[in-house]
Amino acid sequence: MIASTQTNHPLVGAKSAGSPQSPISIACTQLKRAGLRITQPRIAIVTTLVKRGQPTSIEQIHADLAPGSCDLVTVYRCLAAFEEIGLVRRSFYHNGTSLYTINLGDSNNYHFVCKDTNQVEEIDSSTSAEVRRCVQQIEETLKSRGYTDVTHMVEFFGRSPQANAARASTEMAPPPRTL
Repeated sequence: MIASTQTNHPLVGAKSAGSPQSPISIACTQLKRAGLRITQPRIAIVTTLVKRGQPTSIEQIHADLAPGSCDLVTVYRCLAAFEEIGLVRRSFYHNGTSLYTINLGDSNNYHFVCKDTNQVEEIDSSTSAEVRRCVQQIEETLKSRGYTDVTHMVEFFGRSPQANAARASTEMAPPPRTL
């Protein structure tokens, strides 16, 4: 007998009157709408992305999954499918490593990536709203000029205040004495 990867996860397709849907059920709805099956690996990957709540590399996602639940190739394939249907957004570290964030229909949040530590910090909501307004204005201008399927990707890179402080403290330390 062949084991099925299709799931009977309790959150799949569950709808409760009046109460907000869980992130998992919203994601499952997006998968169904796109004609994709709801499988254990897909739910595990979505759950990991929801728990992390910030841009995450494929390797980090794979490491967060239960051992043996999903191989690395499946993670790559699922994330490619998720990106194609808009369930995830891709961003990048400054070295080009892809990062993925769950997209459940909320507005884009922009991030700052520290070049020293690769820490990803979400930019505050008022600054994100300002960036969003500027980007929307540019997208509208491009569309008015006849461009179609316009999307964007904005990431900010630099050194965080913590990285600067750590760097300064190592530069200020006196050199080791030799005898």
